[in-house]
Amino acid sequence: MNQKILKLENLIRFHTVFRQLHGLCQRRMLAQWSPVFSSAYPVGTAQLCIRPWQIDPFVGAALSQYRLLVTKKEERAQKSPLSSPKFKKEVDVWIGMTVEELARAMEKDIDCVYEALMNTAIDIDSLEAHSHLDEVWIKEVVKKAGMKLKWSKLKQDKVRENKDAVRRPQADPALLTPRSPVVTVMGHVDHGKTTLLDKLRKTQVAAMEAGGITQHIGAFLVSLPSGEKITFLDTPGHAAFSAMRARGAQVTDIVILVVAADDGVMKQTVESIKHAKDAQVPIVLAINKCDKTEADPEKVKKELLAHDVVCEDYGGDVQAVHISALTGNNLMALAEATIALAEMLELKADLNGPVEGTVIESFTDKGRGPVTTAIIQRGTLRRGSILVAGKSWAKVRLMFDENGKTIHEACPSMPVGIVGWRDLPSAGDEILEVESEHRAREVVDWRKYEQEQEKNKENLKIMEEKRKEHQEAHRKAREKYGTLHWKERSFLKYQEKKEQKPLKTKEKEEKDSNVLPIIIKGDVDGSVEAIVNIMDTYDASHECELELVHFGVGDVSENDVNLAETFHGVIYGFNVNAGNVIQKSATKKGVKIKLHKIIYRLIEDLQEELSSRLPCIVEEHPIGEACILATFSVTEGKKKVPVAGCRVQKGQLEKQKKFKLIRNGHVIWKGSLTSLKHHKDDISVIKTGMDCGLSLDEEKVEFKVGDEIVCYEEKEVPAKTSWNPGF
Repeated sequence: MNQKILKLENLIRFHTVFRQLHGLCQRRMLAQWSPVFSSAYPVGTAQLCIRPWQIDPFVGAALSQYRLLVTKKEERAQKSPLSSPKFKKEVDVWIGMTVEELARAMEKDIDCVYEALMNTAIDIDSLEAHSHLDEVWIKEVVKKAGMKLKWSKLKQDKVRENKDAVRRPQADPALLTPRSPVVTVMGHVDHGKTTLLDKLRKTQVAAMEAGGITQHIGAFLVSLPSGEKITFLDTPGHAAFSAMRARGAQVTDIVILVVAADDGVMKQTVESIKHAKDAQVPIVLAINKCDKTEADPEKVKKELLAHDVVCEDYGGDVQAVHISALTGNNLMALAEATIALAEMLELKADLNGPVEGTVIESFTDKGRGPVTTAIIQRGTLRRGSILVAGKSWAKVRLMFDENGKTIHEACPSMPVGIVGWRDLPSAGDEILEVESEHRAREVVDWRKYEQEQEKNKENLKIMEEKRKEHQEAHRKAREKYGTLHWKERSFLKYQEKKEQKPLKTKEKEEKDSNVLPIIIKGDVDGSVEAIVNIMDTYDASHECELELVHFGVGDVSENDVNLAETFHGVIYGFNVNAGNVIQKSATKKGVKIKLHKIIYRLIEDLQEELSSRLPCIVEEHPIGEACILATFSVTEGKKKVPVAGCRVQKGQLEKQKKFKLIRNGHVIWKGSLTSLKHHKDDISVIKTGMDCGLSLDEEKVEFKVGDEIVCYEEKEVPAKTSWNPGF
């Protein structure tokens, strides 16, 4: 500023000096010509002789005004970088941030993010506030908002500390005490597993089971006359419960493989052997139904050789006991063989320290709430203990044995029912004891957080795949339209839009009818799991889409009915009830509730429901056949009509039915007749052995001698789903 003022002052001083010199020159000239001009120009002389001191006030005022203007301009120049529109705000971003987090970081509304992503390859409709954005789209949004991004490790730095509960280290072998063996009874359907257990514990569980089939895992402690105790797990034998059998093999010490002597090795027998080997559990072979006349125990042993189960008779280490579960014959020998194997295994456990166990089954009791059946593996469980299993925790309020009797403590290898869970854990979950309720909540929160993180990773992976698909589609579209004139491009887009017109009401109804939404409710967690596993084998989506809307444990509720009404679905209940109020509500809302106690019936019912959603199959039923013996034509008006002379060889020809022309085994025409004559008479029916002449509704078809004419009728037959669940 000072330099500018100095320049101005020098300029004005130069101008002043110039004026002074000019004035001196004028005075000198006037002094020389004073006689002539002294009286002629008195005023002009005064104006030309301007003194420097008369200009100084003007110069001072000008300089002060200029100084003021320059000062204000420099102040504005100093302020301009702070308010310049070219300044870009920095936004802290990180990889994997959500739409909501990006909007918050930009201090913008969430709609601004959606607007920035419009007309891009990303699917806007699939984006939610909690959806994770890829690095490409984060850059795109920040760029369109006119901001500058700054990659931050803020999100990664906020790593939560692992608060999970884990099993404690193995105890000193010197502190371990012997425990009872946990034995799983496995085998094929109806080979006598439950009957065997009934005889051992002298109860009638089989009589209580629907259709004599065990529907879920039961855990029982059996006391033998010798004083020894064995914990038995009774697993269902049919294919639907393979997952439950696998879980049983993972918590057991010994597997008793039951094979019927009259039936031999079956599919589920092989599956049971596989589960036992995967869990590295020794097998005791119980050959059942040896009291039958058609029984052949040696055949069973030979068949098992193909599956690496070698009995002691053939030089192996697998004990084989011939029994009859129905009569109780030789059951004590089976129990002694099991105890002997347990002694060889030297099964021991730690009675002290925090409890460790496994959930065998879980269900909801109306009076008790969530209940689990568990096998204790370490420690001693007592009332008041704080347990964690999966994403649920419990403060033990009540414990009971297999007979429903209240107990105060449960030792290793002991099956126990536990009441006091906040939520229902899943069958197979690991049970761990923690020191306090606060610690239990901490563990559950961590596990939920960990599950959420895994889900987020999966979502990111899916989004990345979708992004690549959209980019590829966008690239192909650009290649498709890139070389076309704008008129051609507009026409093609119009044609594509026309083809993608919304479905009409009738078409929409047909599409909806080809989808079967279902809701599954079961009595226990394992049963529901087994049914859901069956749903996973569904492979007929091209016929009718099977949509599993919801599944859960417990009786059918009003929420289930409302959900089924919303999705136009069907409710399937397994070993559960639906009250009269629920039934009436479902009838009023047009919702089907189908309750079953045997899993076979449920699956058969589901197959029938799927079949009812399929369009009927049109089948052709032949009525008569004729052979063409001659061809000729007749004139009708101005045109000639080809006519075939035929003889009926089987059945009869009826004019009102449909016909087809067969040549060399191939159908070359289908349609109706325009005329059918016997000699010169028009008739409607021609029977076997009679001759006739006929013409078709399509004149371009040419007859040849030797062709066959078949008369048939079409009948609609209900279609059946091709889905086969495997049993």
